[in-house]
Amino acid sequence: MKETPLSNCERRFLLRAIEEKKRLDGRQTYDYRNVRISFGTDYGCCIVELGKTRVLGQVSCELVSPKLNRPTEGILFFNLELSQMAAPAFEPGRQSDLLVKLNRLLERCLRNSKCIDTESLCVVAGEKVWQIRVDLHLLNHDGNIIDAASIAAIVALCHFRRPDVSVQGDEVTLYTPEERDPVPLSIHHLPICVSFAFFQQGTYLLVDPNEREERVMDGLLVIAMNKHREICTIQSSGGIMLLKDQVLRCSKIAGVKVAEITELIQKALENDQKVRKEGGKFGFAESIPNQRITSFKMEKASIDTSSIEEKAEEIIAEAEPPSEVVSKPVLWTPGTAQIGEGIENSWGDLEESEKEDEDGNHEAVILDTKMDTGEEVSDIGSQECRPSVQNKRKHQVKIQ
Repeated sequence: MKETPLSNCERRFLLRAIEEKKRLDGRQTYDYRNVRISFGTDYGCCIVELGKTRVLGQVSCELVSPKLNRPTEGILFFNLELSQMAAPAFEPGRQSDLLVKLNRLLERCLRNSKCIDTESLCVVAGEKVWQIRVDLHLLNHDGNIIDAASIAAIVALCHFRRPDVSVQGDEVTLYTPEERDPVPLSIHHLPICVSFAFFQQGTYLLVDPNEREERVMDGLLVIAMNKHREICTIQSSGGIMLLKDQVLRCSKIAGVKVAEITELIQKALENDQKVRKEGGKFGFAESIPNQRITSFKMEKASIDTSSIEEKAEEIIAEAEPPSEVVSKPVLWTPGTAQIGEGIENSWGDLEESEKEDEDGNHEAVILDTKMDTGEEVSDIGSQECRPSVQNKRKHQVKIQ
């Protein structure tokens, strides 16, 4: 399914808002979206939320033979998947250009930066090494996939524990978690990607663009950096020409953002480790906020009734007076009254058969009414009228 294009009105609206230094979600130009990290029950499983962009990270390991050119180093493998669950535009089972670019950028950020000590993954030189596989699944797409994926990958690697092994001669013994505590990976630093979107050929700059801002941007600059302000990788896409001052300004902003995210990651890891040691509840189910509806009752809200009369008088005083159109009976002669406009009969002339019926006697109609004067009227005499020929606008009632 193809991605729904933006209309010209939406595009102009977004660009004009960016020119006025306004964003749809209320952030400022250099503001980063909220980052939320939650861990699963197993080691090496986490979910990172960058605003509404969600990425699931899962780390696994196995003993394999090393590469021929590097017999004493372990193997790192990264795999990012874009499913249709994240966005309808992603096609399953197909390597899109975006997916290839994201996977290569992740490998340069995490593998080529030497953030993990691969030599510590060697068990027997030339025979057995650990292969660490990092699988990343995009659960929801709302822009800036690379930043969320890099955070999820490094958090999952820091949280992962591999099984302990022992070597006696040519025999390699693998221990279960019940027999020996798992061993964490040896990580030197935490490289994190920070994305910058450029608009109007580099005139305007935004940090952490969302999905709609990515559609109207002219170029993207991604800087991978650790908390020591060491640039691990840098990539520019979109075909725009950037000045040296612009790149230096982005690197300074990236250093601040990386330091904040690194501190957040360390706190999340410490809290999870503390909960596990104390035997508390942990996992994705415990991190989801409880938003269930348990009842349909609402608490009674307190209402201030002290000034109701004053407010009612103010409303009545400000309201317009009601119209004084009241229907009043017209007295033509003593004993008769007319209600209505008094227009002549529009039903036409009566036929002879109807005139004969009109001359007949009919049963008297007893009505209990009360006039405006307060006099009670009863025993109205025989009234000669017929509904079929009755004038609907003029009624004469004879009062005894």
